[in-house]
Amino acid sequence: MNWSDEGFLLSKNRYNENSLIVEIFTKEKGKVSGIIFGGTSKKIKNYLQIGNKLHVNYNSKNENRIGYFKVEILNAYSPMYFDDRQKLSCLTSAMNLIKILTADAQSNEKVFFIIQNFFLILQDKNWLKKYIFWELELLKILGYDLELENLVEKDTENNETVYYVSSLNEKKYVPNFLIEKDKEVQDIKILLKGLKLVNDYLDKTILKPNNINFPNNRLLFLNTLR
Repeated sequence: MNWSDEGFLLSKNRYNENSLIVEIFTKEKGKVSGIIFGGTSKKIKNYLQIGNKLHVNYNSKNENRIGYFKVEILNAYSPMYFDDRQKLSCLTSAMNLIKILTADAQSNEKVFFIIQNFFLILQDKNWLKKYIFWELELLKILGYDLELENLVEKDTENNETVYYVSSLNEKKYVPNFLIEKDKEVQDIKILLKGLKLVNDYLDKTILKPNNINFPNNRLLFLNTLR
């Protein structure tokens, strides 16, 4: 089985002294694992960074055996953020989210294009707010729509509009910017509350039911924001 495509590097692990096993989310084939022989060599290891966009040629003797990639760099996104701890950590966390939430060898062009859009978001001055909406859109594409607009109730407290979700045990407040999407947010604490809301939903609705541990690199990303 042979094919060519383009995709984003999601993960890499050493296979032996000279090679790597990688996962790449491709435009036509979805998430695919394969070996890159010589992946640790000076010639190509520098552009095998998480998030980089690659042209790939895939070769496999049969569908039941892992194949191998020959790769060429298309866009070196990661090095742009080597000096930006927050954005680099966000990139690593986002690619890991794609890795753990997508099935192998299932084509999904919407996921491919939302990854591409991720790198446009990192260039925006309001990147963190836009990233939170990026995550919500990703979850929606994968069938986990939070549907906040349909869940929240609206009230006025101390002459300010508040949104919340009620349950038998608690009243959980929702940051206003998640409902009023054009609302500007400067306070990092409010943005962190938005991320925490997504965290809770991700953990309770997706990760725990599927026996997936909460990603450590996501925790590291959150720590860079505090």
